[in-house]
Amino acid sequence: MSFVQTLVPPEHASNHVLVVPDAWVPARLKGLADAWFPEVRWLEEPVAETGARPMGGARFRGMASGHVEQVGPGSLGIGNEHRAAGPFPVAEELSPQIELTGGAAAYALGRLDGMLDVRAGRPATTDDRDGIARAFAAGLPEGEELRLVQWGVAVARKSGGVVLADGRQLLHPDPTSAVDLALFAAHPVPPAELLGLLRSLIATADTEPGPPAPDGTARSRLVARTPYDGMITVEAERVERVPRALVGLDWRDYGPHAYRVAWVPQVPYELSLEEPSGVHVIARSRMRAVVARFALLLHAKVGGAFVDDGAFVATTGEIEARADDQRAPSRAWV
Repeated sequence: MSFVQTLVPPEHASNHVLVVPDAWVPARLKGLADAWFPEVRWLEEPVAETGARPMGGARFRGMASGHVEQVGPGSLGIGNEHRAAGPFPVAEELSPQIELTGGAAAYALGRLDGMLDVRAGRPATTDDRDGIARAFAAGLPEGEELRLVQWGVAVARKSGGVVLADGRQLLHPDPTSAVDLALFAAHPVPPAELLGLLRSLIATADTEPGPPAPDGTARSRLVARTPYDGMITVEAERVERVPRALVGLDWRDYGPHAYRVAWVPQVPYELSLEEPSGVHVIARSRMRAVVARFALLLHAKVGGAFVDDGAFVATTGEIEARADDQRAPSRAWV
């Protein structure tokens, strides 16, 4: 069944549709696009409407003041050939049909010229955690269109939203599948101190040789193994370039020292499955909380800015919510 004609105007019926909770205002969505694409600009800015005028757009909560305002749709240029048009209000009675609750807004993701993108051949495998290969079994997007779909899925994972590929195939990524984090800070932390922080959560943590640095020098990484939940790795390095997501921040809010914290499950192959086993999901839930707690301990020591595995900036509040997840104990099984 196609939902696209009930979510966006007819002229966008051939587009992919990104649906996000209505608290995700257009300016915030632009920031997420900036994190992935070099050419992001408003072709037509959304127009805020106040007073007693009839409803002409989605309803949004102001992020700072909490006021509700009506926002008319705009057009956000993404990359060289594509755009996100919206927001368009989603009727609340439609939300359950696309596995959402509460108010939502839709954005149409498509070409600037209104034409259709050329698709590649059929995917060699349907194993990918985002379900993109499943949604495009007849022919994968390629180039900038593929990047746009991948970005839409990453936004949906971060916001708790969904993507309707070609307006039909529902992609509803699980927000709790985002585990890995990176912290970019101005100060280095000695390996012994890093190891102490990790051992406060997983007592078996130790140091192992890591991949060589770009200059050929040896570097180490921390590894914390558990018998049931897989392992956590921590790699620290000084980088020459930071992710695009940090470019818009004040340079004093981050630094060149990158601390990458990742989870490796008992069966790494399950990371590529859209619907992994129950055992994997249980372990992921526990280790997601442990990764978040370690990242918060490190942040308390050196400050800095978080980047999640969707390449977006993550707030301290978001990481604290992961750490406080009641579905996970305070420590991993060792």
